[in-house]
Amino acid sequence: MTQVFLAGVLGVLFSVGTYLVLRRDVVRVVWGITIISQSANVYLVTMGGFDGLGPILSGHGGGGPPPTDPIVQALVLTAIVIGFGTTALALVLTYRVYEEHGTIDMYELGGNR
Repeated sequence: MTQVFLAGVLGVLFSVGTYLVLRRDVVRVVWGITIISQSANVYLVTMGGFDGLGPILSGHGGGGPPPTDPIVQALVLTAIVIGFGTTALALVLTYRVYEEHGTIDMYELGGNR
């Protein structure tokens, strides 16, 4: 049941991200790319497995479910931090483009009117 719910969430996130990437506004494109990258992180966590829903130390004393793989969680945490940095950089560059050209419309920036 959990996998079905997360599959639905992934579909919605990828759809919203794709919708935003196809807009003319540069800020919306940046947010669309950010949403797609975060949905990829959710996908990685989902594929990391839900066999052992316990934390690392839950099986320490013997019984209990096997632990969830911590490598996937560590990689996703690293991807979240890197994604935050690249999103901040992209938004600062977008602001600089707006200061320079007075618009963030991609058609006006490209000269196609």
